[in-house]
Amino acid sequence: MLRQALAITSLSIRSIPERWAPSLVIVIGLAGVVAVFTALLAMSAGFQSTLQATGRHDAAIILRGGSDAELNSGFDRDSTDLIKEEPGIRPGADGKPLAAAELMIIAELVRRDDVASGANVTVRGVEPASFALRPQLQIIAGRNFTPGLRELIVGRGVVQQFQGANVGQTLRMRGSEWQVVGEFAAGDSHDSEMWADINVARSTFGRLGSSSVLVALDGPGGFEQLKAAIAAEPRLTMDVVREDDYFSAQTRQFRRTIGVLAGVVTGIMGLGAVFAALNSMYAAVAARGKEIATLRAIGFGGFPVVTSVMSEALLLALAGAALGALIAYALFNNLTVATLGQSFTQVVFSFKVTPVLVIRGLVIAVLIGMLGGLLPALRAARVPVTVSLREQ
Repeated sequence: MLRQALAITSLSIRSIPERWAPSLVIVIGLAGVVAVFTALLAMSAGFQSTLQATGRHDAAIILRGGSDAELNSGFDRDSTDLIKEEPGIRPGADGKPLAAAELMIIAELVRRDDVASGANVTVRGVEPASFALRPQLQIIAGRNFTPGLRELIVGRGVVQQFQGANVGQTLRMRGSEWQVVGEFAAGDSHDSEMWADINVARSTFGRLGSSSVLVALDGPGGFEQLKAAIAAEPRLTMDVVREDDYFSAQTRQFRRTIGVLAGVVTGIMGLGAVFAALNSMYAAVAARGKEIATLRAIGFGGFPVVTSVMSEALLLALAGAALGALIAYALFNNLTVATLGQSFTQVVFSFKVTPVLVIRGLVIAVLIGMLGGLLPALRAARVPVTVSLREQ
């Protein structure tokens, strides 16, 4: 039976070029399904990768109690000073606690691809310790801002996506003018931000306090020590969150939405691909009816016939999956786009077509190919020889 199955399968595969039109329908249909599925999940993977790369496990963000993002958090300078004196914070090179108060402001810039409307961008007011807490951030053009002056350094993603953000240009935000003096790259979501001196940002935008405090944790027990100390301080009502946990939470809703969208779109397109495969495989079985009937008449069983039809369907499905993955990789891998993040500001990120996504697309294509080839295969094996010959 195995030898029969191999013989009929080999004959079936060699005859595919003679039936190239219906075979191409299956390949193209499944390529479209896999390409769309992979592209959607590549967007989710890229967004998640960008935000998760931002956070460190040995750092913590302190927010106002009940706040789930820096945008809706805020407290005064006295609270900031109290936080910096709490135990659990690692000392810096100068012996002082390695902690930085930061202020988040939303500004509006014009996108390069849309001159008619603006988009929200984060302006982050920072202290000198903010740079020590993010060693991955490097100035790649120009220089750092001068404390006390209305100067900005902008992330690489902002320069790529928005107008007027190049080094040497002047940005107007909320009635104030800022000079862009440097461009930086961090390889994470900070590339979507503009940084300025926190005291200048406070005076310019009428803010008195901070949105958050970022601290370096003092050893493995630093997080619990700091959290317990802040909870015990009656003058503070704060939430302490590890930095990597904070940024991971920022992607949760986006990943859930993209996952549902990918499932719905893939389901609809997959259903169409199943019917296309059914139609094409029925046509293939009909074209080979005389051949299959002759083989069965000389002693070949029904199982080898089923195996040959299913193998052809799976081979075409694999070809479609490979083509779809190639299209998704060529068109979308490392494609840089911007979307609204948790703070209603633009986050610049790149699509990531990973091997895991390619394997998922391959599995989906194989399942569709099996569904599309099963009924035609069973019909080819069950139709009586005399009926099949008469039809031919």
